[in-house]
Amino acid sequence: MGRAFEYRKARKLKRWGNMSRTFTKIGKEITIAVKAGGPDPSSNSRLRALLANAKAANMPKDTVERAIKKATDKDASDYKEIVYEGYGPYGIAILVETATDNNTRTVANVRSYFNKFGGNLGTSGSLSFLFEHKCVFHIKPKDGVSLEDLELELIDYGVDELDQDEEGITIYGAFEDNSQIQKYLEDNGFEIISSEFVRIPNDVKDVTPEQRETIEKLLEKFEDDDDVQNVFHNMKEDESDDEE
Repeated sequence: MGRAFEYRKARKLKRWGNMSRTFTKIGKEITIAVKAGGPDPSSNSRLRALLANAKAANMPKDTVERAIKKATDKDASDYKEIVYEGYGPYGIAILVETATDNNTRTVANVRSYFNKFGGNLGTSGSLSFLFEHKCVFHIKPKDGVSLEDLELELIDYGVDELDQDEEGITIYGAFEDNSQIQKYLEDNGFEIISSEFVRIPNDVKDVTPEQRETIEKLLEKFEDDDDVQNVFHNMKEDESDDEE
């Protein structure tokens, strides 16, 4: 098992922990996708992927349809995707992905969270080299296609790791290869359960239980902010969480 799989295992339980936050997050992503590529899923690959995510998260169909319709309204919020980077306490690197219609509000909030816990907000691009930006697809196995054969096929499309468990197959590739990986899967009849973008730390830092408690309070502050979509860090995950 590779580093990407270990990272996914550590985060898996937290992924869809808060349903209302998950629906809000997907709704914003739908708005951004529709504004960029239109409301027709057949011609908007990003929207197709988000509809699969909505289904996987048990997001009601009428909620999804409302989000698409709302995004086509000329008065709909125009969200910008902005990544903030900084160091939390004890030298933990943190990347905060946001989707905001008011950058002044968002940057002020993000800076205040860092400051409150003794961290500091850095400049754009200052910490991104500490993480690998990946696209991740969760798909159903296909009869007659082995994991080895699929891996051989997908290497040419930018995929660098595959893993299979009782939930299906998880595929990891470079962020910039997302579109061609999705196209291959769709063209070859694979059912995409969900997909996402993640930032996997190149290295992780050990912390004490007391330090972890402080850092997790900061991470919760970020995750409770309505403008925040995802939070990534390089703190070593608590091994007891993996065993739950």
